[in-house]
Amino acid sequence: MTNETKSQQAKRTYGVPTVSRVCDDQTLIELVYDPVKRTTGLAVSRFGGLWNIEQEVRIETGETLVPYSPKNNLIANECVQLPSVPSEFYTKEELIADIQAFLHQYVDLSPIFAKIASYYILLTWVHDAFNELPYLRLRGEYGTGKTRGLMTIGSLCYKAFSASGASTTSPIFHTLDAFGGTLLFDEADLPYSDARADIVKILNNGTVKGMPVLRTVVNRHNEFNPHAFKVFGPKIIAMRGEFDDRALESRFFTEETGRRPLRSDIPIHLPNEMKAEALALRNRLLHFRFCNFFKIKADPAVIMDGVEPRLNQTASSLLSLVDDIQLRETIQRAFIDDYECTLSDRSDSAEARILKAASTAFAVAQGASVTVGAVADRFNEEHSGDYGGPRTNKWIGHMLRTRLHLTTRKSDGVYVIPATEKPTIEALMARMGV
Repeated sequence: MTNETKSQQAKRTYGVPTVSRVCDDQTLIELVYDPVKRTTGLAVSRFGGLWNIEQEVRIETGETLVPYSPKNNLIANECVQLPSVPSEFYTKEELIADIQAFLHQYVDLSPIFAKIASYYILLTWVHDAFNELPYLRLRGEYGTGKTRGLMTIGSLCYKAFSASGASTTSPIFHTLDAFGGTLLFDEADLPYSDARADIVKILNNGTVKGMPVLRTVVNRHNEFNPHAFKVFGPKIIAMRGEFDDRALESRFFTEETGRRPLRSDIPIHLPNEMKAEALALRNRLLHFRFCNFFKIKADPAVIMDGVEPRLNQTASSLLSLVDDIQLRETIQRAFIDDYECTLSDRSDSAEARILKAASTAFAVAQGASVTVGAVADRFNEEHSGDYGGPRTNKWIGHMLRTRLHLTTRKSDGVYVIPATEKPTIEALMARMGV
């Protein structure tokens, strides 16, 4: 008998340990954990919100699903924050109001970010109904409340689990793959390049459904075998700075912490009752998932004009959950303002300045190719003082090729930008807000 057959037989005999499953017959299955009784079960919803707790669930594939053991370290130590039992969520408006009241009680957020965070919490519970997601970020120096915000928001999110810059990335990959849910990542300013590269892979691939990260693992026979780790899902991070990858930066909605005095009513230490309050809200959020998952879809009416497609791709899932048109417009305005700040930063970058110099050189050339030296001369006329002296033709050429991905070629002993690159330069300038 082959190992694969043994594995299949074991699944038939003992069942498949399951955290979550969406079935074709509109059945939803979610792992629950009772922290008092220290027991797990599968909450099963088959009829749009009606549910029951079961220890075995037979599904259309022929599999028998069973809950993870309550002795699993992640569950027993409450590293992954699960609901205990579905409870009536009442209306979406009441649920959002109670989430906002919970956040207001324990963390000091700007008014607009508090609203965004409340809907983001709701989004985490139905995130797999969408194909693309945004991330939340709290950014500031130590002592400005970013970790408090991370933990408070995260305590209500779908299957949230915490990691930090001090964690190795292997358990993060495995936990995301096995449990899914919401990654809470503190101190994301990683000092080591390998760890930084791994977490950037998780963050870059995790916004789009169906984009796993391939990693080589060793099986029990000491054989190397590639494994596709599922990393799609909501993520909230806290950090002091920003990522070098601009594509990754565009995936965040950011709260800058420490910009104003802390409210006097915020407790210095989180009280014991917060844990019970968070569990009660997670139970209501589970019921919201059961009642609404199959009804939710991206709403084309939330698309914003005049912004990059990426912003609309990431923002539409969250905006699709906001029914109040005035509030939706307020959140859209906040996203657009943030986008315009990003454009302003881009327009002041070295790449943007080089593009402007190239565009000016092409205007003078009247349709002919321009030399890299001409671009360098115009760049240095305007900006040499900002860079400690004039930049060389070689530096300008390197930036054109490697950072802007423009073609240069040698002609009569000098490097030129061919006239065919002019439309690309104009498109890049528009994208950077130049």
